[in-house]
Amino acid sequence: MVKTEREFAADIVQVGKLVYDKGWVAANDGNISIRLDDERIMCTPTGVSKGMMHVDDIIIVDYDGNKISGRLERTSEIKMHLKIYELREDIDSVVHAHPPVATGFAAAGRALDTALLPEVVIGLGCVPLADYGLPGTEALTEPMLPLIPQYDALLLGNHGAVTYGKDVMQAFFRMETVELFARINFVAEMLGGARALPRLEVDKLFESRGRYGVASRAVQQPGCPVSAEDAPGQAPGASIGDNGIFVTRDELVQLLEEAIRARGG
Repeated sequence: MVKTEREFAADIVQVGKLVYDKGWVAANDGNISIRLDDERIMCTPTGVSKGMMHVDDIIIVDYDGNKISGRLERTSEIKMHLKIYELREDIDSVVHAHPPVATGFAAAGRALDTALLPEVVIGLGCVPLADYGLPGTEALTEPMLPLIPQYDALLLGNHGAVTYGKDVMQAFFRMETVELFARINFVAEMLGGARALPRLEVDKLFESRGRYGVASRAVQQPGCPVSAEDAPGQAPGASIGDNGIFVTRDELVQLLEEAIRARGG
């Protein structure tokens, strides 16, 4: 059943509230969009908290970024969304936010490119880093151009992260995966070093994508994702259990919480 424009707007409002409630944006940060058809894109307004939007706040623009309808002004970063839609015909929604830990990696100039979690290797491959560009200008999108066709999630140097998918919920869930992956990576480093999966296991995970129904374009190329063999000096690859996971997600989240408590957080 095809959704109405108001239903699509309600989806954007819902995701905006989720992003805000999770602390991935502050004040008026972030932006969300949905491709409606070959002529129109629906997007969030500028100057409005993503946690306090109403369906009547949502804007519709054309593929040049010109406003077609809406009582407010469209997001100032619409050019980034338009470029993603231009390069990815399979994508119908984009979410940009500033999840704190993932953005910390971006601010440190570090991609999330270590093969730590099977789910991330299968679903995203890795999350590369695009160099910094001035928000709202062509300088922001220029470093992203070679990465957009091959990856479904990017870190933006000193700026945050952007994810995209077939609908707004998939784009949101990919952002959620990016932030959890960043948190786990950070905790693993605090505990003595992330233990990357061996290259053989990474190869198996890439080969298993079809079995899990993953149609991701994410590619396996030198340096992304990094396995134990790819990065001399890292801790050796962990042994793999029967379920293919060397440490369960719940165990890693528990380690995160313990590390934060130990530091008075």
